[in-house]
Amino acid sequence: MQVLAFGCSNMGHSSHVSFRLPRTRCLPHSQELIVILPTSTSNQEVVSSSLPKSKVRSSWREGCRGSIWKQPLYPRVGLGAEFVGTFILIFAATAGPIVNQKYNGAESLIGNAACSGLAVMIVILSTGHISGAHLNPSLTIAFAALRHFPWVQVPAYVAAQVSASVCASFALKGVFHPFMSGGVTVPSVNTGQAFALEFLITFNLLFVVTAVATDTRAVGELAGIAVGATVMLNILVAGPSSGASMNPVRTLGPAVAAGNYKSLWIYIVAPTLGALAGAAVYTLVKLRGDDSSETPRQVRSFRR
Repeated sequence: MQVLAFGCSNMGHSSHVSFRLPRTRCLPHSQELIVILPTSTSNQEVVSSSLPKSKVRSSWREGCRGSIWKQPLYPRVGLGAEFVGTFILIFAATAGPIVNQKYNGAESLIGNAACSGLAVMIVILSTGHISGAHLNPSLTIAFAALRHFPWVQVPAYVAAQVSASVCASFALKGVFHPFMSGGVTVPSVNTGQAFALEFLITFNLLFVVTAVATDTRAVGELAGIAVGATVMLNILVAGPSSGASMNPVRTLGPAVAAGNYKSLWIYIVAPTLGALAGAAVYTLVKLRGDDSSETPRQVRSFRR
């Protein structure tokens, strides 16, 4: 049986009126729903439910900010999801160029962009509610610097990302040897141009990620599509010039497996600086936008 109770306060006293409603399919027979409506002088609305905790869904935004890590089991589960997600991304993003080299141009630039973009989208949709699907040390550091993610969790996240990248790269080496060199991101332009490109495309990526991951006014359900499309766009723009890494572990793992460390520092420093700048700029824009009188939309869960 469900109980709907309305409570109001008057001069320090409270009263409740209860209504017994027919059983519906919304809640099991043993559960109770209580709705408390405050007086007109209160600005808060309290809604409590006896729904089991297992019904509560975590969102990608909570994962990105590390909120779900407050639960006892989530440190291990979150790290496992981050490892698997990064493994999938590096495997797919690196396999495209390797296949292109092995089969003499069979994988076009659009195909390489699709490999990375679709992998990002799939991983966000499948693991974003568990770990936040950072997949990128630059993103993790940028979120921590702007207080969207706890610093105490950064070393573990980065370790999971680096180890997943190395494992995925050696898995590819075992399958496609001796074509592993095709998956290493190396610049075809001078150092300054490569640095600028990596900075700018990572700036673009983190601007979008910060928008969909931290701003409740953004459409959370489309976060995976938005981030994946941004990755594809950046690869189409900068892929032929710098390799469009945007991610230190996208370059580090394949470099270790292939033994090619050419210009590695560019792909570590430039994406990290670009990520910090992109996240900071969106945060500044968001703060200025909060001054408007428009009421923000209700927070939506990334999971349906």
